[in-house]
Amino acid sequence: MAYFHELSSRVSFQEARLACESEGGALLSLENEAEQKLIESMLQNLTKPGTGISDGDFWIGLWRNGEGHTSGPCPDLYRWSDGSSSQYRNWYTDEPSCGSEKCVVMYHQPTANPGLGGPYLYQWNDDRCNMKHNYICKYEPEINPTPPVEKTYFTNQPGDTHQNVVVTEAGIIPNLIYVVIPTIPLLLLILVAFGTCCFQMLHKSKGRTKTSPNQSTLWISKSTRKESGMEV
Repeated sequence: MAYFHELSSRVSFQEARLACESEGGALLSLENEAEQKLIESMLQNLTKPGTGISDGDFWIGLWRNGEGHTSGPCPDLYRWSDGSSSQYRNWYTDEPSCGSEKCVVMYHQPTANPGLGGPYLYQWNDDRCNMKHNYICKYEPEINPTPPVEKTYFTNQPGDTHQNVVVTEAGIIPNLIYVVIPTIPLLLLILVAFGTCCFQMLHKSKGRTKTSPNQSTLWISKSTRKESGMEV
């Protein structure tokens, strides 16, 4: 599930489709109610108290390519972008509205006032394909998708009974950066202390070399000659 806090970072239907396919997957297709419930349980993790998650619908892989259909056979024209033949649908009340709205989102608006069909949560709605939304990808079990760069991901691994739905995970490199950066001042302090100690040791070493045994003997020798001169 690719969820973007910033509205400007969300993508159109075609952009979401290409993003999933570039990682070896496809926009989500749903075969039955069990898969629908699985996705709902994942989305519920985004709406737990204290998470600070705002509203944001999710593109799924259902769309139609017909023109000018507003009633009658319009719902039958919708197809899955991954080629699935699934006839499972979970439309919100009075949807699809058809017309210029040809691509389908899964509602995720927990703060919106309920409509005729109840809360706008998890049901499907057709929307204009150039609208900006989050999206959900679906992968085969043996594929380990590479997460896209600069995207916020919420992860939740499904159970063994739903292995055909996988949620992408963010890499560890961003986390390492957050750990390393705060330690830089400490490293600099250690380097300064080490350098100071080395300088002081070097300075003391030079001070000891100024009074060598030869120099000490020469001074005594001068002093002895002076005393013998006084006795004469």
